[in-house]
Amino acid sequence: MTTDSTASDAELWDERYRGSDRIWSGNPNTALVREVEGLKPGRALDLGCGEGADAVWLARWGWQVTATDISRVALGRAAGHAAEAGVADRIDWQFHDLGASFPEGEYDLVSAQFLHSMGDLPRERILRRAAAAVAPGGVLLVVGHAGFPAWEHDHADVELPTPDEVLASLALPQGEWDVLLSEEHERVQNDPDGNPTTRTDNTLKVRRR
Repeated sequence: MTTDSTASDAELWDERYRGSDRIWSGNPNTALVREVEGLKPGRALDLGCGEGADAVWLARWGWQVTATDISRVALGRAAGHAAEAGVADRIDWQFHDLGASFPEGEYDLVSAQFLHSMGDLPRERILRRAAAAVAPGGVLLVVGHAGFPAWEHDHADVELPTPDEVLASLALPQGEWDVLLSEEHERVQNDPDGNPTTRTDNTLKVRRR
């Protein structure tokens, strides 16, 4: 997404969400479920929460969640889903352009699921701030695309680093973190015509000692 200002970036995301009653599936990301189910619930930070499926799932599992997005339309929709699920009191929805502002506090889990955007998204800087927000003993979980599907053709300006490249870019202090997972994995997603297709994503999971 190519924009000249924070305001226009937010407006374009709002416009995208207004174009459909629901953009995403409404289900939590599979990598989040797989990697978080065994963790003791505490405070969680969901970066780029969209319509709120991950945040609602975390709240249902006992987490106290701070969920952020650049789209106020998405945040309003997400808050509605949380109310329907009966977990509104466990989620704090916050508007942030993460390149300009970041939630306060420390968290037992910081999750960045598919934090990709066209244009000038300072992803590496955002993920370093995400790591800095992890409490001792807490986990940073970063999930991203390894490639875009055939039906999407206009993402030449979106960088898709490998999990090892993400790890290197975090510049984590030696001896202070453990790498729990750094790998690619496949998942099935339906194309616009409803046909199942296999996509490759990657996951980085690190724990602060």
